[in-house]
Amino acid sequence: MPDQPSRPQSSGADRPATASGPGRVLIVVYAIFAVGATSRAAVQIATRFDEAPVPYALSAFAAVVYVLATVALARTGRAWWRVALVSCSVEMTGVLVVGTLSVFDRAAFPDATVWSNFGMGYLFIPLVLPVIGLLWLRRTRPA
Repeated sequence: MPDQPSRPQSSGADRPATASGPGRVLIVVYAIFAVGATSRAAVQIATRFDEAPVPYALSAFAAVVYVLATVALARTGRAWWRVALVSCSVEMTGVLVVGTLSVFDRAAFPDATVWSNFGMGYLFIPLVLPVIGLLWLRRTRPA
């Protein structure tokens, strides 16, 4: 019986890049939220910051997270994958913390942020987006 050629062990090189396939849709959605959150925060801070400084500062923070996640997901390499992982993790934490606080302490949130009420004003996409992002990052983890 002739020797069968051995199959090479998977080194993770066959994993898709974060910016391939469904990752492209994910990047587009993150980019839309990056533009939306940045615009919202800029208007809120420029025109009414004294009315609700905490929510408006959180809107700006969310904008930075969305921009960072968008760029990191679009880039390749282990370092960018880690940046995307941290960005999506921070986003998930922010949505859960701000969402919970905005439900139970309405006085602290006189105006909404992207993450208020778990993203209810944005069809709960801010709650679902980091979950999808983290699942995609798990699938595309570099070797």
